[in-house]
Amino acid sequence: MDFVTEELAARITNEIEARKDELIQLVSKLVGYPTVSPPARNSSKIQHYINKYLMDLDFKTERWEVYPGDSNVVGILPGDSAEAYKSLIINGHVDVAEVGDESDWETPPFVLREEGGYLYGRGVADMKGGLAGALLAVKVLKDLNIPLKGNLQLQSVIGEEVGEAGTLDCTERGYKADFAVVVDTSDLHIEGQGGVITGWITIQSTETYHDGLRRKMVHAGGGIHGANAIEKMMKVISGLQELERHWAITKQYPGFAPGTNTINPAVIEGGRHAAFVADRCSLWVTVHFYPNENYEQIIKEIEEHIHLVAQSDPWLRNHPPQFKWGGKSMIMDKGEVFPSLEIDPEHIGTRLLVKSYRNTLGKKPEIGMSTTVTDAGWLGRAGIPTVIFGPGKLEDAHAINEKLEVQQLVDFTKTLAMFMAEWCNTQKEEKEWPFQNGSMKN
Repeated sequence: MDFVTEELAARITNEIEARKDELIQLVSKLVGYPTVSPPARNSSKIQHYINKYLMDLDFKTERWEVYPGDSNVVGILPGDSAEAYKSLIINGHVDVAEVGDESDWETPPFVLREEGGYLYGRGVADMKGGLAGALLAVKVLKDLNIPLKGNLQLQSVIGEEVGEAGTLDCTERGYKADFAVVVDTSDLHIEGQGGVITGWITIQSTETYHDGLRRKMVHAGGGIHGANAIEKMMKVISGLQELERHWAITKQYPGFAPGTNTINPAVIEGGRHAAFVADRCSLWVTVHFYPNENYEQIIKEIEEHIHLVAQSDPWLRNHPPQFKWGGKSMIMDKGEVFPSLEIDPEHIGTRLLVKSYRNTLGKKPEIGMSTTVTDAGWLGRAGIPTVIFGPGKLEDAHAINEKLEVQQLVDFTKTLAMFMAEWCNTQKEEKEWPFQNGSMKN
């Protein structure tokens, strides 16, 4: 029997509709914290606010620094019968994209403006609107005295904009649940995602030569078995292009246009001075892959292909390219990883979210794939069934005069509140119970 009856659904939706101004004020409060990343290291104040908000709602919270000045907050609202009922993670990041030249904005980016049914300000769509909706949804359930039998966990994390995996840090600390919703920008679609990994490919000569010796390196009878690392990198780039074309022909995934799985040579660095033959060259690449692939598999395919390219060249054969993949921070490591995420439309969590959406909006949501990446892949990689579901359109995220439709935010908050109530009052299957043994923070 469904926990959320028609009468209870009406109570929840009417209460949220009546508290629309409170929701907007909460968005305004969050937007007022200029948590731009990069430069990052500026989230302490907003996380203090969110931590207190959760504590006031009887959450048991943990706050820790991931980097100096940037902390994660995780709050758990203990369920009345947590061992027997399903647990839920709501995840969102507090960092926002750079604003560029503030004079290009119609109003200051960190002062919320409401106009024509929209909210304007940096982060409203990506994703402080989603966070505000999640926080108010919990508050409404508490104020209406709606009990939750399973644990409800809210993760407020840092670093998503620059690949600083605050969410990965949560999973590494043992935070888990039976289902997770990442409330990032999705236009209220229920989505999975492809993955992204960056990497550095480096060619390094064991010898350094003066520019005046180039003649002896490139012409018959010169006698110097040397090479220009920049020129050799051209062969690597050509090899990457061949592999990219091969992927486009041989790989596909529903919801993605053919050839979405790209290998982008994004940055190249090489040489030391105009008076020297370049003895070193590094290429920074960004690789997109499909939801049914993992980044270890992608790394293996690229390295094997470039190894074969190197074997075909007499000099590269003895000076093979070196690889450095990923990283936990684009700021600190100049590298990032966003794991891919497949979703199961038939999973009970997905079906109950669809039901909550339908009961709120009177229609079925779109289920598909995001064209961008979020932290959701880290939760999925930790073995937690996960979906992306949040307010806002991707074309508005990161944009000058970033905006979010007020009614969509309200509808999101209604849907999420009903889903929280339904999911956390859904009984576990008996075989799931051993995973509630106290060693997991769920």
